[in-house]
Amino acid sequence: MLLHVPDVLTSEEVARARGSLDQASWIDGRATAGYQSARVKRNLQLAESDPAADEVGDLILTALQKNSLFMSAALPLRVFPPLFNRYEGGQSFGNHVDNAIRQISGTGHRIRTDLSATLFLSGPDEYEGGELLVEDTYGVHSVKLPPGHMIVYPATSLHNVRPVTQGARVAAFFWVQSMVRQDADRTLLFDLDTAIQRLNHDAPDHPATVQLTAVYHNLLRRWAEM
Repeated sequence: MLLHVPDVLTSEEVARARGSLDQASWIDGRATAGYQSARVKRNLQLAESDPAADEVGDLILTALQKNSLFMSAALPLRVFPPLFNRYEGGQSFGNHVDNAIRQISGTGHRIRTDLSATLFLSGPDEYEGGELLVEDTYGVHSVKLPPGHMIVYPATSLHNVRPVTQGARVAAFFWVQSMVRQDADRTLLFDLDTAIQRLNHDAPDHPATVQLTAVYHNLLRRWAEM
């Protein structure tokens, strides 16, 4: 499932994040890349130890907890602390698949990367190029979203970022370990949850609502890993 999650951050929160990130020190993005990714990765990245990374990362994590669409679709068990990248001057990131396991810096904790997420912090009018291309069974999807909007997709997906030929593309990116490992199972639960919410809105007293809610929770109980 590839899902556009709008308005994760408000315009005021985006401005606050950009203010912090614009004053931060950026390093070569290959510092955190694996062997294969480093061969095709050409961008800048905020050092994980930079105070701006903690500040803006906490802002994003707080916003995610309040975002019902993200919570319903991702069913997060653990969220990797957000990282930040910047593309400019022709920089790009060639085709790659994200690492299956990520170590959280400075801790003994690791997460399984079930979902990848990119939260755009630059507006589409601020740069040329820079589209995120995500490949799935239905083809290649080009993603370039307004600031504060996010795209979530299976971390198993082959993806790349096209060269930024003018301006600068700034974004946060992170991974999610879901309570439900399989993408097809998460998609089924998300569709069912969406239908239940619609039924609650259109016919709040309909007896089928309780039955469908029971089915949802029984499936979640069967598939969830804690």
